[in-house]
Amino acid sequence: MAIAVWATLRYQLPMRFIGGVYEKLQRHPKRIVFPEGTEPRVLQAARQFHSLRLGVPIVLGDRTQVKAAAEALNVSLEGLRIINPAESPDLDSFVKRFMLLRRGKGIEEPEAREAMVKPNYFGAMMVAMKQADGLVSGTNEITGSVLRPLFQIIKVAPKTTTASSCMVMEVEDTRFGDRGVLFMGDCGVIPDPSVEQLADIGLHVAQLARQLVGTVPRVAFLSYSTKGSATHPSVLKVRAASALAQQHAGDIHLDAEFDGELQVDAALIPEIAQRKLPESKVAGRANVLIFPDLNSGNIASKLIQHIARANAYGQILLGLDRPAADVSRGSSAHDILGVAAIVGLQSIEYQKLYPGAGELLPGDF
Repeated sequence: MAIAVWATLRYQLPMRFIGGVYEKLQRHPKRIVFPEGTEPRVLQAARQFHSLRLGVPIVLGDRTQVKAAAEALNVSLEGLRIINPAESPDLDSFVKRFMLLRRGKGIEEPEAREAMVKPNYFGAMMVAMKQADGLVSGTNEITGSVLRPLFQIIKVAPKTTTASSCMVMEVEDTRFGDRGVLFMGDCGVIPDPSVEQLADIGLHVAQLARQLVGTVPRVAFLSYSTKGSATHPSVLKVRAASALAQQHAGDIHLDAEFDGELQVDAALIPEIAQRKLPESKVAGRANVLIFPDLNSGNIASKLIQHIARANAYGQILLGLDRPAADVSRGSSAHDILGVAAIVGLQSIEYQKLYPGAGELLPGDF
């Protein structure tokens, strides 16, 4: 793809964060499966994934259709692995595995085969069977179509009960977050998390932030209230979740700071934090933002992406037994590439995020 065309696929911001991700992944290349193999943005991202030496991109779809889509874009398929699920020699074994996983639902072979020829199901099974290191989908699919196969095949990691998501935002102003990088959750999975789920979200996003940028996560649990300036059940939930997350962080020896409930300006702006919470280790310095519900998280992430013209990478799925991401249908090729690189980097030390993850294949009881 010509450099001029590639430049139109991303916002013109310095790639401080994602450039570092690329450099780390180049030392440990990974295999990422892209179920939407005929989508132009996916093919462009997969091509760049190979060109940047990040690993092996695996695209799913009818080979003739994939080649036709690539020719229309003038994108080379060199270095890309193309698999048609319906013609794969692994299809029969994948069908048997899926029947084993879904045996409690009474699924029969025809139904299992019908599911397994669908790219999202086949891709999820590739990751479950360790034929790929991670999955990135969603450019042409609603969230449910991406999450359903993952929850049925990969499921949640051991000792984990909450699956959620994180958006990684890279903004131009380096005063915010960690040199312009903010981690935001949950912006894509749980509509109205409980106290326990909200605490888990905070822990999982903090762990991801620690892995990707290497600094101490400063986690702000957000609300319309700062430390009792308002009283409402939703405020009390945020306050309780913050305290529970701090407690659990100590249990798992996670070096992170948690505070809440905080208004977003108190979380991000040092001058405001100094007036409201001068003793807080998080206020005014937060690099992880935890939203009280999916409405606020999803709205805020899209506002930042489009109004602040931030580089946005997500949704990175958290709490699953294998790395995966559900990208937005509005994602550019640059966004998809960045998400794939993050998923690949996650997979290098995934058991540090989720001890025991990947040790047993789903269905191996």
